Amino acid sequence: MRADLRGARAVGLMGLPPQPPCRVYGCRTFDRFTLCRRRFRSILSPRFCAEPQPPPTAEEKKSPMEPRGTPRLTQDLAQFIAERDHFYFASASATGAPYLQHRGGPRGFLKVLSESELGYADFGGNQQYVTLGNLEENPAAFIFLIDYVNRRRIKLWGEARAVETDPALTRSLAHPSYRARVERAILFKVARWDENCSAHITPRYSPDVLEPAFDRLQNRIKALEAQVRELGGDPGEFDHVGE
Repeated sequence: MRADLRGARAVGLMGLPPQPPCRVYGCRTFDRFTLCRRRFRSILSPRFCAEPQPPPTAEEKKSPMEPRGTPRLTQDLAQFIAERDHFYFASASATGAPYLQHRGGPRGFLKVLSESELGYADFGGNQQYVTLGNLEENPAAFIFLIDYVNRRRIKLWGEARAVETDPALTRSLAHPSYRARVERAILFKVARWDENCSAHITPRYSPDVLEPAFDRLQNRIKALEAQVRELGGDPGEFDHVGE
C-alpha cells in the first residue's frame, strides 16, 4: 500500500465495527490524508479532492513496486477462502476515483472456480451500484481477506466483471440456506496474490467461534455441580462467588 500512494491520490477509507459501516473519502499523499467535505454521491469523482497538497519528495516519485506473488491459487489459499464469511472489495472508476465495499454472506460464499478465478453471488444491498459502475469503466479490482481469529490476511489483485445473463452460473454461486436476493454473479480473475504478516491484527471472535466454547464450559460446570451434589454439597452456594 505504501508504494501505491506515491504522490497525491484520491482514496477511500472504510471502518466496519461498530455498525453501521462508515466510509471516508479524501486525497492521500505519502503521509497525509485530506478529507473531502462533500456528500457521498458528489465525492466519487477525484475532482472534488482539489485541496492543495505538498509536492512529492524524490522518494515518493519512485515507481510503485509490482505486487509480489503468483496468479495460481494454492490448496491452502483455497481452504482459507472457503472459511471466510466476508471480504473487502476495492474498485475504481475510469478516472481513478476509488471505492471500497464490504461483502458478507454465509461462510464460503466467495468460491474458488479455478486456479486463477473466484466468483460470488452478488446479494441485493443498498442499491448504490458504485462497484458495478466502476467495473463497467475499469475492470481492475482488489480483494482483501482477513481472518481475525488466526490473525492472517490475504491480498488479491486482478480484474472483475459482473455477469447478469447466466442463470446457471448465478445458481451455482448462490447459497440455498442463505435468505438473500441474488442479483448477479461477480467473477474475479486473479493476477497476483500475496499474504501479509500478522502484525497489528487484533483478534476478534464471532458467535460461531465462541458459542461452542461456552457450551463446553456450561457442560463442564453442570458435570461438576452433579459431582458436588453426589458428595452431599449444594452447588448453589457458589452462585455468587466472585460478584
